[in-house]
Amino acid sequence: MSLLSPSLEAFWAVVQKGTVLEAAKMVDLTQTGVTQRIRSLEKQLGVTLFTRSRKGMRLTSEGESLLRYVQAARDLEGETLSTLGGKKITVQEICISGSSALMRSRIIPKASGVMKKYSQLRVRFDLSDSESVIGKLKSGFAQIGALPVNQVGKELDSKTLSPERYYLFASTAWKKRKLEDIFAKESIVDFDPNDNVTLDLLKKYKITKISKHRHYANNIDALASLVVDGVGFSALTEEFARPFVKSGSLFCLSPEMHLDSAVALAWYPRSEMPPYFKSLLEALTKKS
Repeated sequence: MSLLSPSLEAFWAVVQKGTVLEAAKMVDLTQTGVTQRIRSLEKQLGVTLFTRSRKGMRLTSEGESLLRYVQAARDLEGETLSTLGGKKITVQEICISGSSALMRSRIIPKASGVMKKYSQLRVRFDLSDSESVIGKLKSGFAQIGALPVNQVGKELDSKTLSPERYYLFASTAWKKRKLEDIFAKESIVDFDPNDNVTLDLLKKYKITKISKHRHYANNIDALASLVVDGVGFSALTEEFARPFVKSGSLFCLSPEMHLDSAVALAWYPRSEMPPYFKSLLEALTKKS
């Protein structure tokens, strides 16, 4: 049972699936039926909710606003039905999006306790390194995002987390080499050409004699593997690199050199915050 109107159910299905075809399967309608309900909803509201393209359906700014309402309604739905009918709270789904390193070292471990507490909660962890976390919040794909502080918009609620601290790491096979030699001769391994964390860290300490060669791996595990194998050195967060240092496969080139990156947890405001959502935010923002 759903307390949402059929038109809002169709709207929610399109948001979740991205295409009318998949949305139709979700709500057990024909594609024409879903399209008619969306058009009816747009006519009632006097706005366009989606832009249509070959890649699927994307929310307009008005569609994003309606999505906030639908999410809030769904949050309260389970508790309302439980109160009215004495039934167990229905399954609640939530997606948390953020960078691989931050999600693996901090977000996932902190969320696990909340997941055990709420048996009806289903969490999707979206390790998003190449796509915009803020975009996923706006589209409704994610309900909580871990992202750089400077990307948090005024329309979002947020809380600043402890900063990610980056150090330079390299293969332990290089331990006896001088830093100047490593910086001048060895390649840098970064996520992609737009990833300037390693360069910014070197620049902070006025290190200019560096190799111009850079390798790229847009997967944190692949990147770390290249550094372990001695292909190059890279700036990694202290939290992510810790197990590699403990195992003896990586070492910190200079404990005195570091770069802090301010990060925050962000979400769209909710008039009524469900207990599971509040518990997640408290756990994820709690200082270790």
